[in-house]
Amino acid sequence: MKLEEFDFNLPHDLIAQTPLKDRASSRLLALEKKSGTVSDKTFEDVIDFFNPGDVLVLNDTKVLPARLYGVKEETGAKIEMLLLKPVAGGYEVLVKPAKKISPGTVVSFGDGLLKAVCTDSFDEGIKHVELKYEGVLENVLDALGEMPLPPYIKETLEDRDRYQTVYAKHSGSAAAPTAGLHFTDALLERIKSKGVHIAYITLHVGLGTFRPVSTEVIEDHKMHSEFYIMDSPTAELLNAVKSKGGKIISVGTTSTRTLETIVKDHGKFTEASGFTDIFIYPGFEYRAIDALITNFHLPKSSLMMLVSAFSDKETIMAAYQHAIDESYRFFSFGDAMIIYEDET
Repeated sequence: MKLEEFDFNLPHDLIAQTPLKDRASSRLLALEKKSGTVSDKTFEDVIDFFNPGDVLVLNDTKVLPARLYGVKEETGAKIEMLLLKPVAGGYEVLVKPAKKISPGTVVSFGDGLLKAVCTDSFDEGIKHVELKYEGVLENVLDALGEMPLPPYIKETLEDRDRYQTVYAKHSGSAAAPTAGLHFTDALLERIKSKGVHIAYITLHVGLGTFRPVSTEVIEDHKMHSEFYIMDSPTAELLNAVKSKGGKIISVGTTSTRTLETIVKDHGKFTEASGFTDIFIYPGFEYRAIDALITNFHLPKSSLMMLVSAFSDKETIMAAYQHAIDESYRFFSFGDAMIIYEDET
């Protein structure tokens, strides 16, 4: 398949620049995956697509204020660094401008409160660094770092918590699992009151999720790995729901990649942790999930390919055109869609 098959024209004014005051007041496009039928809802209507005994799976990762601005100690050159994930002896980071940083280079942040010593260099601006600081890294980042908003968001984020889900728990992400931003504590309580289970997994969002696809033939694209965890009680719950005919509703592409990785590797849900570089595109056979809640994604992105695989490319493209025609808000702070199968 060619990359251009996943392209579409998006008016710039549909790219959401700020989050809505009320998380659950976002719009929701409901797409029936077989027929391609679409309907326009508000996000609070998402509860109507759940039945008692189903399970809603949420990614409880927490975004680190992982974008740092510092200077190269030797020359004073300005350096931007994004922390991606821990690696042996330090951190994997994305650096701009990458050509100024090589093994042995020291970058200083906050007048030396945090220093990054480059230990290895790779393609695409990726470096490995050893971080030097006093105290707890998360506290240092809270003081020096910025939330790693995508480059298409030009407005200042007034409240850091609006780039976190209300259930964010385990720190480690370089970007938010944005489908979860629409949920409020009150809506989650209503969902539980309906008899729907709530389950949590963790995938720390990194380069694998937000790196653009640059290969002309999509099968040539290589995903970067991201760390995930599923505990034993969650695995037991998901297997039990499946065995009783309940639906597994995945919130976001990150939850989806975690669930599908585990079933692909083990044949069922099981306690597991590790790194996944699973690349889901049309032709992929979904085995873990029955419905998907997700935001509207960038053209030619791996996320567009993942949602296209859950329905089909033509159906997704038609739904996206409907969203454009109806002025839905796109990308991280935008509106949502649910892709489901009508059981009748």
